[in-house]
Amino acid sequence: MSLKKDRTNSFDNKFMRFAINLANNQKGLTGTNPSVGCVIVKDKKIISYGATSLNGRPHAETVALNRCKNNSSESVIYVTLEPCSHFGQTPPCTNEIIKSKVKKVYYSVEDSDLRSFNNSKRILKSKKIIVKSGLLQRVTKRFYKNYDYVRKHKMPYVIGKLACSSNFNILKNRKAITNEHSRKVSHLLRYQNQGILTSYKTINSDNPKLNCRIRGLEKFSPTRLIIDKNLKIKKNSYIISNSNKYNTIIFHSSHNIKKINHLMYKKIKLIYLKLNNYGHLDLKVIFKKIYDLGIHNVLVECGFILTNNILKEKLFNEFYLFKSSKKLIRRGTINVKNINKNLNITFKKKKNVNTYLDKDSLIHYY
Repeated sequence: MSLKKDRTNSFDNKFMRFAINLANNQKGLTGTNPSVGCVIVKDKKIISYGATSLNGRPHAETVALNRCKNNSSESVIYVTLEPCSHFGQTPPCTNEIIKSKVKKVYYSVEDSDLRSFNNSKRILKSKKIIVKSGLLQRVTKRFYKNYDYVRKHKMPYVIGKLACSSNFNILKNRKAITNEHSRKVSHLLRYQNQGILTSYKTINSDNPKLNCRIRGLEKFSPTRLIIDKNLKIKKNSYIISNSNKYNTIIFHSSHNIKKINHLMYKKIKLIYLKLNNYGHLDLKVIFKKIYDLGIHNVLVECGFILTNNILKEKLFNEFYLFKSSKKLIRRGTINVKNINKNLNITFKKKKNVNTYLDKDSLIHYY
């Protein structure tokens, strides 16, 4: 390979990495649309950049081109995902790119949305625009694994999270056992997901807030999703008393009109579901309903029973197990070694993440 080609690849990779970083900054904030990063380059200098906006619109290419102020002629666009070529709630990005008179378009991976899949290259090439794909695609494919899974399966991408002691015990009253560093990571996970799922038992025993409490990110707290077959959630729980601050949805099968009216008065969305043959709410049906609501990334924070049931149904796509440096040997604890065993059986890969957690540790299953 020539030295000139080496330098070209080096520049191309640098600009695409910047685009990937832009996309990563918006992860979890773009609604049902993928988070995309876009960089516009002229004479090997960045003249504009953009990422998918909050709730998915406008798209990254439009944001970047609008910042150019008609200076994009003969430029090169680096974008993490194949530009859309279909009419949705916004015009196709391919139209905007053609109008801008750019010279080249580099995108990393094809869009798994069949309305655009492999169409952009054909459309742009027909307008004499040079198009290349595959730049840093291994990195980008990992980034879009959530999006691709949701597109393929029509189900949300589900991430589990559990915290336990060094000897795999949790407190029945669910008091915090991990340190503040681990808790900040937990809140970051809340920030990166559209919904957070738990059960009424967790609400009644722990009275959690289920919001993101990282300064500056509070407004990005996830929608609270609660499984409560018989509407046993306590009226004085934080979730109920502050239901005006955060979107809250309860899945139930109750006919308790008084409780239903009270919860509806509190602006809580109630979704009635029929029980399965075993007298339970079907977890797969619940997750399908969540997908239909436009919530495509879900964090599960709950107790031993619901976590284990979701694990048995193989509905987790990833799992984070936080382990405190402390041991718990006393009454009022539940041992979760069985969950740890099932995690090792269910997931092909795991990674120990100990950096920045002080004495705590974190195992990421994926």
